[in-house]
Amino acid sequence: MRKNLNQEHIEGRLYQHELSVKTVQNQQSENFGKEYIGGTLDVATDEEGLNVLTVHFTYVTETTKNGKRNATFTALKKIIDEGKAWITDGKDSATKLKVDTALALNDFYTQDDSLVSAKTNEGGFVTIVNELCDASERNTFSADMVITNINRVEADEEKGIEEDYVTVKGAVFNFRNALLPVDFVVRNKAGMKYFEDLEVTPAEPIYTKVWGKITSTTTKVEKTEESAFGEAAVKTYERKTKEWVITGTAKIPYDFGDPEVMTAEDLTKAMQDREVYLAEKKKQSDEYRAQKASGSSSTSAAPTANKGGFNF
Repeated sequence: MRKNLNQEHIEGRLYQHELSVKTVQNQQSENFGKEYIGGTLDVATDEEGLNVLTVHFTYVTETTKNGKRNATFTALKKIIDEGKAWITDGKDSATKLKVDTALALNDFYTQDDSLVSAKTNEGGFVTIVNELCDASERNTFSADMVITNINRVEADEEKGIEEDYVTVKGAVFNFRNALLPVDFVVRNKAGMKYFEDLEVTPAEPIYTKVWGKITSTTTKVEKTEESAFGEAAVKTYERKTKEWVITGTAKIPYDFGDPEVMTAEDLTKAMQDREVYLAEKKKQSDEYRAQKASGSSSTSAAPTANKGGFNF
């Protein structure tokens, strides 16, 4: 299977951060006692501070595997020590930065054993800059995607859906070529028609390159409840929306089935590897809850991929 594209560019002003310098606590680790930076970085990509994207960093060390100084560690340390955030220091003083990161999944199991796979922006290279690029290029993504399902979502005033859009479901891949089930949206009418006309199914997927914009916005919504007497009750709440919106795709899809590109066997193996990974996550979740309850843990065997199609 070829190396798959999965890249994001996030650029803007430091909105806030929850970064900190930590120390490896595991005494069995060869890195015991070594310092690293972990946490989250929130970047406002627009001029109004409405589109704020979060990048998560798990383990950023001071030096690379080759022993060279890690420029991202230096940048994050400077943000911790000297960084100015929009919410505390104002827009004009906020530190400008860019992050070249990638789409990832935060997989976890809830109390009722439901799997949640939340899309996130994970790791990458951080650079503090003096000037920002054009606003239209500050929140972009591009990825190779195996598309298995297209679905139209119709406008629904009660659900807050103002107009029709299309969901594009399938999988992208991380730098290890591990399969990541995701769904993107298409709001452009011509784009919606293009994807619907593909008529893809799990048994006949399309493997292609897509690109677009990452949006994460918070809007205030007021809900009025009429009263039998007196004034109506008005409740205000926030609605957070995070989307990866496809704005373009390659004219010619990749040749799915070509051994130099990707075969059905490659995809089936990637699906099986993910199920093994999820089984281990489930086992860890069970053991953690069992430990808290002082009971016994249970494990789940890894299911096999569905040979009737590619269902992510």
